[in-house]
Amino acid sequence: MGISISHGVPSTRSALTIYNLGQHLAHTLTATEWREISDLFDGRFADTAHIPPHEAGRIGDLLHKAARHRAMPTNWGDLAILLGDAARRAARARQNWEWT
Repeated sequence: MGISISHGVPSTRSALTIYNLGQHLAHTLTATEWREISDLFDGRFADTAHIPPHEAGRIGDLLHKAARHRAMPTNWGDLAILLGDAARRAARARQNWEWT
């Protein structure tokens, strides 16, 4: 069973995929930035998340920052951009970004 992510993320993502992306995020963001998003990407996410628009916007920005980092593998950077775009769409629409 996968994780469904709102605002334009096609298909579900497995918890393992989200965790693996998190490993790359942890190495491409500062420790402070990583702590802001680790609850979604460190493998502990197990249920649902209703992320307020202002937080979604910040997460989107961090995902895009990580995706541009020279240490981010291209395929994982593409996923970070996909998720970051969805987070930014939620923020612009002033809607919660939903993970279920």
